[in-house]
This record gives sequence, structure tokens and C-alpha cells, in this order.
Amino acid sequence: MRHSLSLVALLFTAPLFAAEPPKGFMPLFDGKTLAGWHGWNIHAKGGAPADVAKLAPEDRAKKVEEWTADAKKHWSVQNGELVNDGNGAYLATDKEYGDIELLIEYKTVAKADSGIYLRNTPQVQIWDSNQKFDEKNPTRKPHLGSGGLFNNTPGTAGRDPLALADKPFGEWNTFRIVQVGERTTVYLNDKLVVEHARMENYWDRKTPLARTGKILLQTHGGEIRWRNLFVREIPSTEANAILRKHDAKGFESVFNGKDFTGWDGALDNYEVVEGAIVCKPKKGGNIYTKAEFADHTVRLEYKLPKGGNNGLAIRYPGGNVHVATQAMTELQILDDTDPKYAKLDPRQFNLSAYGMVPAHRGYLRPLGEWNFAEVTAKGTTLVVELNGSRVLDADLSKVTEFKDKTPHPGKERKSGHFGFAGHSDPVAFGAIEIRKIEEKK
Repeated sequence: MRHSLSLVALLFTAPLFAAEPPKGFMPLFDGKTLAGWHGWNIHAKGGAPADVAKLAPEDRAKKVEEWTADAKKHWSVQNGELVNDGNGAYLATDKEYGDIELLIEYKTVAKADSGIYLRNTPQVQIWDSNQKFDEKNPTRKPHLGSGGLFNNTPGTAGRDPLALADKPFGEWNTFRIVQVGERTTVYLNDKLVVEHARMENYWDRKTPLARTGKILLQTHGGEIRWRNLFVREIPSTEANAILRKHDAKGFESVFNGKDFTGWDGALDNYEVVEGAIVCKPKKGGNIYTKAEFADHTVRLEYKLPKGGNNGLAIRYPGGNVHVATQAMTELQILDDTDPKYAKLDPRQFNLSAYGMVPAHRGYLRPLGEWNFAEVTAKGTTLVVELNGSRVLDADLSKVTEFKDKTPHPGKERKSGHFGFAGHSDPVAFGAIEIRKIEEKK
């Protein structure tokens, strides 16, 4: 059931929306003022997030002051409702957010076209579902209803809503939005309309969605009213549980949490600590599953010490060989926030296909927290997600340039073991599960 995606820890003891925030939530709107919000003309020249980030602090403050002055001409508070007349700068939260659960009510008018930006990015769509399909604009589908990730690439998951859930004009609509990394789930009026879809980075589709950003309320030509805006920041343990719960069928554990049954290699250099495999300090070497895997997806959690270094062995041939070159790849596991790694080759940073393809950086959780990684090896391709964000998507058969010009003869291996390549640091791995990808007949 799609509704089984309800949050692991979400147990309301009060109505979903009330004068007071539900337990664990904070109000984004005090019902009286625009406190906590500022204007942002995000689509004006120089208003894109990357352009704003480049400004000197005093220039940025001046821009925000100008945009806020414009916003105040078009936004007002009426009877505890946040009202926009359809014009002016968007409203943006002063605070930036990462993984969140967001609760919002809205009411709008005929021919409405609005939305909610997450992490500075458009958008969870709001519009008039009474509009008919326009053959001249086939990717614009208001008749399917609100709630979709409209700025995703047409045809991708989440771009169009799974159900028509809009209420008639004059009634309040209720959004519940859960976002972990890029993975976004949207309920509109208690109907699931987007299920765990990747929200694309509108500003640069080659990179993942920003790790954090502001929530924006869009204004787009028609009056819209908002009320009961509440947000809850999702802790990493819960975020990992959400990611693991989705599409869990077929995954099997390859580590029992007690000993190294089913594993081989330099086992004396590792130990089991509190249900996790940990490389012993100043030890190293390769350990790996006795089972071999062809096309597969592996899910696991890992925790890094300061400056910690290890690696995921993908389709590893076994034995005492160099993982990075003789396996399909070694996916680097590294605290690349440590200053001592500042000058590494980009193909050495966290979750890069070592020496071949760099991963996008900046998506590690703080030291001491568990990271959630999902790796899919299919044919010669690798797709890697870290904490819900896609950081690597590569076809290794197309790689022709290597770090230090060192050949990687194993990069097109069709099967092999899964394991870890230790480098003397106590990196911890837990909750290791693998699902075989069976060839369709």
C-alpha cells in the first residue's frame, strides 16, 4: 500500500492541523506578521541561488532588503492567514532546511498557478485542476491536479501527480511533504500524489539537489492564501529508516550483526562492535562476502571517524588483489571534509569510483552520525545515492582516463564479491543488505 510510506515516528495525538503545532513541529508563520520571512525575486537577473551565493554579505543584504520591500506590497496577514495578491517577490524563510516534514494549508482561485519551493528549488506545484489539457503545451497538465514536482524532467517519476486530489475552490487544501535528500513524498488532502521521487535540481540538472535551502512560497498571477505552516526537521536516524523502508522487497541481509559468518578475507583486522563491522585501528585489508553478485543493489549504513578512510569493493574477485583496479570499482568511503584531504584528486573523494569518476561532494552527515548509502551495479553502470541524494551516475565502460594513468582492468567485471577495503581507520558499517537484479526473461 502506498500509504504505508507514513513516517516511522509520526504519531499525532492531536488533529493534523490545529492552532498549536503538532508535536515535534515548529510554526513557520505566527499568524500575525511576516516574521521569519523575507522577499526573494529568485527568477530575476542575479536572483538565482548561485548568483546570490556569490555576493558579498553587504550586497546580499541589500538585495534581500529590496526584495522584501517589494514583497510587503503584495503580501499581507488577514485573519491569521498569509495572503498574496498574485504579484511581487516570493516569500522565503530566513532559515535553511534539509530533511524535513512540512505541513501547509492553502486556498486559491480559478486559473491559479503557484507552488512551494524546497531547498530554494521549484517546486511542489499548485494550480487550477479544472483547466483542460492543452495540446499545444503537452507537458503542462493541470487537469491531473496539484502536488507534482512540476520542474522535474517530463516523464520522470514525481513530475505528474499520482492522483487528482484538489478540493473545489473556496475550500482549504492540505499538503504533507516529506523530503529526505532529494527523495520527496507528497500527500495532498491525505492522498499520495508523489512517492519517494527524486526532486531534480532545476538550477543545474547535472548536480544533486542542494543539501539545504530555504522554503519559498510562490506568487504567480492569482490570489493565494496560506495558513497552518509547520515544519519538522527529520533526524538522521529517522531519515535513514525512511530511505531503507522504501522499495525494500527482495533485499537480504549479508551480515548477521554478531560475527563474520558468510564473510572471508582479512577478518582478523576487523571486529564486530555493537552490531557493526569495524576496521581495527591501524589495521586494514580486504574482507568480502563469500557469495558473489552480478547485477545488484546494496544498501548499508556507515559511520566515519575524523579523517576516516575505507572503501566499498564492488564485484571484487577475492584474494589479496588491489580492489580499486581489479574489482569493478572501489567506491571510496572517506571523511573528505578533513583538511588533510583538501588536495586530493576529485576521483578520490567520498563515494567516487576510485581513480575513475568523481562523486558529487557535500552530502555526508556530520561526523558521528550514520550515513545511508545505496549502490546499484547493473552491467557496466553504477548509480550511487548518499543520504537520499544521487551523487554518482556513471558507465565505467566509457571511462578512458584514470588517476595516475593507472589502468583499471576490472572495471567491466560482470560479477564478484561485495566487501570493504580497510585503510587503518575504525570506519563502521552496519545494516548491510543486497538485492540481486534478476535479468528479465
